[in-house]
Amino acid sequence: MTTFDKREEGFEKAFALDEETRFRALARRNKKLGLWAAEKLGLSGEEALAYAKAVVEADLEEAGDEDVFRKLRADFDAKQVDVSDHQIRRNMDEFLAAAAAEVKSGS
Repeated sequence: MTTFDKREEGFEKAFALDEETRFRALARRNKKLGLWAAEKLGLSGEEALAYAKAVVEADLEEAGDEDVFRKLRADFDAKQVDVSDHQIRRNMDEFLAAAAAEVKSGS
């Protein structure tokens, strides 16, 4: 194996690790977001956990965050919960930062 091949393999492994870390952080963010939204929707206990799981699953519909945003927006609108688009997106950003830090720290 040449030095170039070893270097390429190293980059591929680093990329795979970065993608796995990103996926784990997004899943953790979505769970946090789901629990926050569940509280706003008046859900608690098992219902809140089931709702958070549904938010995590909603992120698998398409690439990006719009599928999660649309789910939350539709659920808030259906229950007539007054939460702005800005607040949803701000919480998405804040929870992602917290989740990424948790995943990197191993907690």
